[in-house]
Amino acid sequence: MSSDAGPPRAGATNPMAAEQRPPLAVLLGRALRRRCPRCGAGGIWLSWFKMRHACPVCGQVFERGESHDFFIGAYLINLVVAEASAIIIAAIMWITLGSRVSFNVLWGASMVLAMIMPVIFYPFSRELWLAFDLYFRPSEAGDVAGR
Repeated sequence: MSSDAGPPRAGATNPMAAEQRPPLAVLLGRALRRRCPRCGAGGIWLSWFKMRHACPVCGQVFERGESHDFFIGAYLINLVVAEASAIIIAAIMWITLGSRVSFNVLWGASMVLAMIMPVIFYPFSRELWLAFDLYFRPSEAGDVAGR
């Protein structure tokens, strides 16, 4: 019978759990600045759409758990925030401009916003999802590259 079968025994220690977890506000602040949510280091993005596999400073792997579908939550955050912001901006335009601008102009502006906002918000949604995941599901074995 192997010793790694089944859930951890009561009193068993997880070396990754001993690490101090920052408050959620700190993790989210780092994410909104496009930094590693775990350590706050920059340089985790290769381009606007391409994220490194792991943080170059602390080694945090960015696709945790089931890597092929880890960022589905980020896509949901991106969709909700981007489309809601497009609707809010269009509503503000409608309220402030009212009858001075035709409905077609407002509709066209809202469609452009609905297409552009997900692109603009993409890296932030990935980082926010990782920050939430790190807060609610602390580091596990395999979450840090090379360790």
